[in-house]
Amino acid sequence: MPESSGRRAVWSRPDRGARGPRPEHSRAEIAAAAISLADSGGLSAVSMRAVAGALGTVAGSLYRYLSSRDELLDLMVDAALGELQLDRESTEDWLDDLVALADDQLALYRRHPWLLEAGLRGTSLGPNATDYFECCLRLLAPVERDIAAKMEATAMITGVVSLFARPPAVGAVSNPFAAVDPQAHPHLSAALSQPASTTPPPNLFERTIRSVLRGLLVDQT
Repeated sequence: MPESSGRRAVWSRPDRGARGPRPEHSRAEIAAAAISLADSGGLSAVSMRAVAGALGTVAGSLYRYLSSRDELLDLMVDAALGELQLDRESTEDWLDDLVALADDQLALYRRHPWLLEAGLRGTSLGPNATDYFECCLRLLAPVERDIAAKMEATAMITGVVSLFARPPAVGAVSNPFAAVDPQAHPHLSAALSQPASTTPPPNLFERTIRSVLRGLLVDQT
């Protein structure tokens, strides 16, 4: 997605300009320093000044590499996506392949909780994000659906991952159904009165991913 100012995305610009001193740090090093700050202190801990301090330089020097904090966030998101295992071999079951990729993505979001916030900005896709889409379409090659349906399914994987990666709400009450009235809510009251099951609960994340992908790509009426 092109930037509103018309400036070329950071991915399409050289790592350094034709003039000026040779950069002291690569963009990969800058992204790694910023990710370390975000992992320990959240996205609010990431500023040009803080990243420069972590690299032992001054904030002004980072503008030789980046034009804004938004570009810094772009680098961070794409660097984090580089942790995904995208070279996985496809099996005979495309759905199993995508579930495995979704599991990997969920683990990534839980390692880097700030991705939930940083990934919602709708900026241009970096090389690792582009590789992710390529991987999904490769795994979906056996599915006889058009590209629009496959791109929609790919986007929904990230949507489901984002939903399950969210941490529990702070201050959540221990009994959210304390206001249940057996007369006003007979069905809910009966359901809550059932004894707890001794069967291990199903993997809700995997079940949701499978249901969504089947609904979008297979169960068409």
